[in-house]
Amino acid sequence: MLQYLWQHKNWTEFRWDANALLVPLGECRLRQGRLLERVRGLGFELATEAVADVLVAEAVQTSAIEGERLDERAVRSSVARRLGLPSVGLPVSRDADGLVSVLLDATQKYDEPLTAERLKGWQAALFPTGYSGIHRIIAGEWRGREPMRVVSGPLGRETVHFEAPPVERVEAEMQAFLSWWGKSRWKAEGILRAALAHLRFLTVHPFEDGNGRVARALTDMALAQDERESRRFYSLSSRVMAEREAYYDILERTQKGDGDVTPWLLWFLECMQRALESSEQLLGNVLAKGEFWRDHAGVPLSERQRKVVNRLLDAGPGGFEGGLTTRKYASLAGVSRVTAFREISQLLEQGMVKQNPGGGRSASYAIVWPEKVVKERIAAAYGFLADGVKPLTEELLAERKKDFSDK
Repeated sequence: MLQYLWQHKNWTEFRWDANALLVPLGECRLRQGRLLERVRGLGFELATEAVADVLVAEAVQTSAIEGERLDERAVRSSVARRLGLPSVGLPVSRDADGLVSVLLDATQKYDEPLTAERLKGWQAALFPTGYSGIHRIIAGEWRGREPMRVVSGPLGRETVHFEAPPVERVEAEMQAFLSWWGKSRWKAEGILRAALAHLRFLTVHPFEDGNGRVARALTDMALAQDERESRRFYSLSSRVMAEREAYYDILERTQKGDGDVTPWLLWFLECMQRALESSEQLLGNVLAKGEFWRDHAGVPLSERQRKVVNRLLDAGPGGFEGGLTTRKYASLAGVSRVTAFREISQLLEQGMVKQNPGGGRSASYAIVWPEKVVKERIAAAYGFLADGVKPLTEELLAERKKDFSDK
């Protein structure tokens, strides 16, 4: 007869093969360290941009995993307002605001105690109207007496993937979870603790709706505690969304298992590795801007010049359509064309911009990206990964640079 994880005696005494986890855990730590080292050198403004990009991705994707679609522009508006970034013209959404507030509370206040009231507040924030879609739900409290099942398929022929503990057990199970959460922070390996917290919470399934989103917020909180970093620079939910079928499959197999959670932990570690890898793509432009300003840290610039250069950097490798011209510079900086020409000439002398082919009245300019950024973009575009199939040799680099000369 099928038994779910929670039906086993002492079900929270999980077992795993430590030797099987050693290599993937080491790889995870290595990638985590590399990413955090890069982003911690960004400076306040660029780091805030990076956090905003990750937070938008996390909010949109953690909802998408559950089949909920949030307006990305509304999410960006909510994130911008909370981080002090420009949000003029962006729409406002209560649902987006609620989720963003949960994600920020989980990470920015990772050192504050986790309580039943805090968890209930998170869940209530996800459903500000008290409805999930068109259905009235219990918000801000543990779930009611209806059996909690995860099912799929047509009515009458449903497949039950998981059944949660009866409501009579929820209060005690959550007290046990909160007690474990507090004690394990100082005893357990941090990434494995995040994976176990995710699994334990979903096993209890304490809310009528929103359990997945709250579980992923808890995972982010556990990782923030492990890194001692309130800012998130990678989105685990984005990776889970990309592998949603595998995510639900491994959870179902674990819930129907005998307490050996090695496969779940392996999947989590590998998923996190891929999240860390894809973060460099998500934050590509912010990291490139960081490299650019590190290369030109000692260059004296006016506020006008810095503003225009940042606009060029924000445009990415392609730059402005048609390049930067004196007319565009004058418009952006609010100066005459004579002043614009003089200030562009100074940027040319400093090696920050270069003149595009052509000249005269049609002269235009583009950013001179640092060598490291050019190599990374070539590697990404042509599939030469840092750990990859084919090393990016100097010969290959020279061959491909021509393709990127105007970018």
